[in-house]
Amino acid sequence: MPITRIALGNTAEASHPDALRAALAEFISMVIFVFAGEGAGMAFNKLSSDGPSTPAGLISASLAHAFALFVAVSVGANISGGHVNPAVTFGAFIGGHVTLLRGILYWIAQLLGSVVACLLLKFATGGLQTGAFALSSDVTVWNAVVFEIVMTFGLVYTVYATAVDPKKGNLGIIAPIAIGFIVGANILAGGAFDGASMNPAVSFGPAVVSWTWTHQWVYWLGPLIGAALAAIIYDTIFIGESTHEQLPVADY
Repeated sequence: MPITRIALGNTAEASHPDALRAALAEFISMVIFVFAGEGAGMAFNKLSSDGPSTPAGLISASLAHAFALFVAVSVGANISGGHVNPAVTFGAFIGGHVTLLRGILYWIAQLLGSVVACLLLKFATGGLQTGAFALSSDVTVWNAVVFEIVMTFGLVYTVYATAVDPKKGNLGIIAPIAIGFIVGANILAGGAFDGASMNPAVSFGPAVVSWTWTHQWVYWLGPLIGAALAAIIYDTIFIGESTHEQLPVADY
């Protein structure tokens, strides 16, 4: 079971240069991703009175997030692994591919990156509010939780298959594209229902800047459950003990 490979890490890891560089890479990647994705939604709101509730708005959001995530994962892949998502980091932790302490560093960097991106957008647009995630009027909180579980499961499963699996071979080259595509497709599937977050940091930044916390827990619970399920299933069934890629050995 992957859960038996969970590693807490050494306390000195928090100040190790490699860990700090990786956290900085996560911060920068998150700024890039949220600024482009959230900014596209704000731009569409400015150009259309109906905003993202229209089919064109949904397609615009899907493409913006897919392209931005492709870039954000690519630029961080060689430094931090290009998680750009606390749920992905949690899935990697469950599978024993990142230590708890490094995961906490990533979470802090990712959340800060999202907040900074939203603050930059608010300043650059002359005070326009970044839109907080919200549920559609005909969607209950538990409907939304299921949406987030299933969509994040697909995302983290894709991450494991294309980036984590040691048998991936040349498939790792297209990992950022595949990850961007699954996020874009999931936004088309769930965007009209709960906004299709799949990423606690993406929903956290706009919530902080607009100070709108309604149903924020949905965008944490669903993605974390989906990520854990994907990590356990893929790591247990398709990677297994014999082919598991161990954590890097380093003196922190």
